[in-house]
Order: sequence, then structure tokens, then C-alpha cells
Amino acid sequence: MWLYHRFALSLRDVEELMLERGTEVSHETIHQWTRRFGPVYANALRRCRPKPGDKWHLDEVFVKIQGRQRYLWRAVDQDGNVLDILL
Repeated sequence: MWLYHRFALSLRDVEELMLERGTEVSHETIHQWTRRFGPVYANALRRCRPKPGDKWHLDEVFVKIQGRQRYLWRAVDQDGNVLDILL
């Protein structure tokens, strides 16, 4: 369940990773675990996120995507944590 919430893997990806480690479990079982224990675990992950600082700045960068130049804006706090991204 940690892999599913932390890295946004699919249920079948988690099933394959567990099989590689020697634990045979179906994706349906992982889905049931996620429904039962997931909200508590997801809330704990959200609480562990770094809190944004009181000072932040906006980075503005040109990036080339499929041959076209675009703006990329990032809001970054004083500790370097990315708060938001807009392309």
C-alpha cells in the first residue's frame, strides 16, 4: 500500500513488485487494503510534507516543447520547496 500511495503506481504494478519480492497477492487484495487502510495512510503522508515557508519567489523559465517555446513558472519557498508549477 505504501508503494501505491507514495509513488502513484497502479495496483497491477504493486502486484508485480510484491511478486518479485516473493509475496504472491492479487491486485484485488491490494485494492481492498487500499480502501481499508489507505485514507489513514494518505493523511499521514500529507502531514509529513514540509510546510511552506513564509517567503517565496517565482521562477520564470523558457522551455522548448515539441519545437515551441513555452513559459514555465514555478513558485518556490525560502527552503527550495516547489509550491506550484504552471506551464
